[in-house]
Amino acid sequence: MPVVEDDLSLVFAALADPTRRAIVERLVEGEATVNQLAEPFAMTQQAISKHLKVLERARLITRTRTGQSRPCVLDAARLDEAAGWMARHRRMWADRHDRLAEHLAALRADHNDEETGT
Repeated sequence: MPVVEDDLSLVFAALADPTRRAIVERLVEGEATVNQLAEPFAMTQQAISKHLKVLERARLITRTRTGQSRPCVLDAARLDEAAGWMARHRRMWADRHDRLAEHLAALRADHNDEETGT
């Protein structure tokens, strides 16, 4: 089965990793260099760079150029799209859950009526 790489799939795949989520959380505070992003992690700058490439591919971050440095910046629009998708599906599943609860209540009521003979 071929792997489909739509925007939403790339975002969720990027956010599936706790290191990348931590990087995103850090970038909510503002732009940061690779060295600044690497500081809290016990991993090489090369490993952090690989995580950043995944985030860039998902278009969750961009790199700007400031002199010699290339700070990373969060692109919150992708997060908003993912949050919107989750909200739509949350509503859909809540509606389905409500309908199931109503159906089960009706079945219980019918069962109770049969037991009491009414």
